[in-house]
Amino acid sequence: MKILIIDDHPLVRRGLSFVLSLEKDIEIVGEACNIKEALDILNRQNPDIALVDLKLGSEYGLDIIDKYKASKSECKFIVLTSSAQEGDLRRAEEAGAFGYVLKEALPEELLYAIRVVSKGRKYYDPGMMEEIMKITSHEGIVEELTPREQEVLKALGQGLCNKEIAKKLYITEFTVKKHVSQILAKLDLTDRTQAALYAHSKGLIRVS
Repeated sequence: MKILIIDDHPLVRRGLSFVLSLEKDIEIVGEACNIKEALDILNRQNPDIALVDLKLGSEYGLDIIDKYKASKSECKFIVLTSSAQEGDLRRAEEAGAFGYVLKEALPEELLYAIRVVSKGRKYYDPGMMEEIMKITSHEGIVEELTPREQEVLKALGQGLCNKEIAKKLYITEFTVKKHVSQILAKLDLTDRTQAALYAHSKGLIRVS
């Protein structure tokens, strides 16, 4: 798989490039230190996955995802950052990032995250899940959901939109919206982003 590294620190870029290049199935197609360089390489190389730091000097890494959404590329973004703030994780999820990994992670953890994301699944740093678990104080509340609602919750955890969920479960988008509303109400969550994070915190998302 082709990978792009986006970070404003040369040593970080070189270190990541060295570690990832040791894997036979990984090809580093470029390194970028800012949004302009990143977008240029994204458009020229069409990587499968881009590792992006939240802070790129005075720029914000997630802006790359927003600017790149207009393209038809299927490149998936993994945020690789030192920030363990739940707010940053939520903003990354809302922006469309497929993964969130802390820079303190071991190389094998990052490689695992990359392979999970390459399968179309989402991955969140295990160290962050302790914070996400604070979303709700209820125990065993997932069992209060109907089987169909649990399927929709898992689909939310996989980052699917209502149209994709409807197609996957053979139901209408209207029915999906109704299920999502019920899920949020039963789990006492405020939006689908929290629902997606909740699904991960409860171990509902598995890699096949």
